[in-house]
Amino acid sequence: MERLRRTMLFMPGNNPSMLQNSGILGADSIILDLEDAVSITEKDSARILVRNAVKNIDFYDTELVVRVNPLSSDFGMEDVDVIGRAKPDVLMIPKATEEDIEMVCEILTKIEEEEGFEKGSIKLFPLIETAYGVENVYSIIQSSTRIIGILLGAEDLTADLSIKRTREGKEIFYARSKIATACRACKVDAIDTPFADMDDLEGFVADIQTAKSLGLTGKAAINPRQVDTIHEVFAPSKEEITHAQRVIYAMEEAKKEGKGVFSLDGKMVDAPIITRAQNTIIKAKLAGLI
Repeated sequence: MERLRRTMLFMPGNNPSMLQNSGILGADSIILDLEDAVSITEKDSARILVRNAVKNIDFYDTELVVRVNPLSSDFGMEDVDVIGRAKPDVLMIPKATEEDIEMVCEILTKIEEEEGFEKGSIKLFPLIETAYGVENVYSIIQSSTRIIGILLGAEDLTADLSIKRTREGKEIFYARSKIATACRACKVDAIDTPFADMDDLEGFVADIQTAKSLGLTGKAAINPRQVDTIHEVFAPSKEEITHAQRVIYAMEEAKKEGKGVFSLDGKMVDAPIITRAQNTIIKAKLAGLI
């Protein structure tokens, strides 16, 4: 785990003032959006604006992601070429397929050679928002070593399935679970779909908790006001941190005594509990909690 991706905050690619300030909003990653946030008549001007923002604005420690248009559209391929040469941290690919990822990788490899960038330095984040994408998410991840995570897009997915998107989210339980499992198997991040109702704090918190309980590692946000809440839910609690520290201490003491097995609070501690404790400590350190 090199960095936290608890939050990925979408910002419209056609709004200069929002682009200017996006690096100070507290999100782990910022997604400069050239797709849904931009009308067809503004696609070309937004691309230029985002390219200049990537090259000239200081985003500080925030990971910089650009969501391009679908490769099947009139804008996607040019987005990849123009934005790729500005060298963002990550490109996000909508409605991703294995073929899309392979095509983008060919373009990026050429760009990196021509621009003198380090090979493989521009990473990829496929957006899974179709039934095909859900069923093939593992092979999509495996299609490129550039891939560092997956983002679930529930609005487009439920439209593709011809079903209703609900507050409770039962209709995306399968997609969430499959993406979380595939990402864990491939050791990449699994980012949950945004929650659209800004006035429903109770529903928002419950939605984050559900995503976390299924193994998703972060959540997309559509408003800066959502960032702190997501961070709070995904952060290890004080109790979890304290217990993890006690597990690690007990493990180290057992090693000193030559014990292969040990107990804590009357319960045997095995490898999965130790691994969970180690992961908790890593997350807490990255979040600045210890």
